[in-house]
Amino acid sequence: MARFKYEGRDTKQIRTGIVTAGNRREAIIKLRDEGIKVIDMREIETTTLQKDITIGNPVKRDQFIMFLRQFSTLMRAGVTIVDTIRILSQQVESKALAKTLAMVEDELRKGNTLSDSLAKHPKIFEPLTINLIKAGEMSGNIDESLERLANHYDKAYQTRQKVVSAMSYPAIVGVLAIGVVIFLLATIVPMFVDMFAGFGGELPLLTQIVMQLSDLTISYWYLIVLAVLALIGAYWLMKRSLQGRLVLDTMLLRMPIFGKIFKKSALARLTRTLSSLFTSSVPILQALTMVEKVVGNEVMSKVVLASRDSLERGGSLTEPMRDHWAFPPLIPHMISIGEQTGSLDHMLLKVAEFYEKEVDAETDRLKALVEPLMIVLLAALVGTIVLSIMLPMFEMFNNVDTM
Repeated sequence: MARFKYEGRDTKQIRTGIVTAGNRREAIIKLRDEGIKVIDMREIETTTLQKDITIGNPVKRDQFIMFLRQFSTLMRAGVTIVDTIRILSQQVESKALAKTLAMVEDELRKGNTLSDSLAKHPKIFEPLTINLIKAGEMSGNIDESLERLANHYDKAYQTRQKVVSAMSYPAIVGVLAIGVVIFLLATIVPMFVDMFAGFGGELPLLTQIVMQLSDLTISYWYLIVLAVLALIGAYWLMKRSLQGRLVLDTMLLRMPIFGKIFKKSALARLTRTLSSLFTSSVPILQALTMVEKVVGNEVMSKVVLASRDSLERGGSLTEPMRDHWAFPPLIPHMISIGEQTGSLDHMLLKVAEFYEKEVDAETDRLKALVEPLMIVLLAALVGTIVLSIMLPMFEMFNNVDTM
């Protein structure tokens, strides 16, 4: 499909924009069908350097949330789906989303449903989005489904940002501390080695240890680089295998201090996703299949799969959760109450809100605790190296004074 920039006139005003079509003639016909008479049109050439290079999801989560909210607002205002998609394709910030919406518009004009049109672009529109919109099409409330999706992704995004923010500070300070120590050992400490050698006598133990570390850093720096590369390679290989991801996610959830935050964040995402699907009347087995793929943690995905299998065998949804260490008693207890009262979606939403608040509280406590500890750690590491250099100099000054 080619993209054309056009200038045209409708019955009221001059219109400009971008249209996607197989060729120039198809583009003109498409605009004519919309009531736009083309004045000028030129194809937009896309070179290799101009193409978007994306890793993972090509659309940022906050941009996608804004798109969903705008979509819902326009639908509630009575704008048709085709016109809504066309308007949004011209004003969204993401180039990848704009191109995709232009193709979705073409599919809609061919008579395809919105959910089927979006499903052809799985890199941008996740199964959760497709299924909730499909449920909205069946009930005639697409705007409500879009608003529910926006709220779901917004809450999940805010929770994730909290976790990232809590982890960023110790990670940055940790890397900075390692970098400063290596710099001091590789450049500053060797400057004093020859001076210390001329002192005679035995150097303090701390100085000897630091000098040995300095020698190792200079002589075997390539081993440090290889070790870092080996760790990155091992992590990459483990992420590519199911068993490897299971091991990594188990370590993540059992990690001291941080594990609690990761667990509560995953539980909030799991329960909120299930609540959104149940609210939209998605069948429970299909909902569990989708949650298994989007929960983002293989340990919990395995339990969700076991719960689905339990239901297929005629068992209980909560039985696998009760017997697993990653699920606190609150989860199966609230689900059981929701099943008995017929308000499972409401109970799951309450659980999600509870754990989202817990994540907020945990991250705030972690920041208050970790920030001073990391500063003390950095000061202790640098101070130890500086002290190891100063101790022999103090001894030298004392010897001069006693002579």
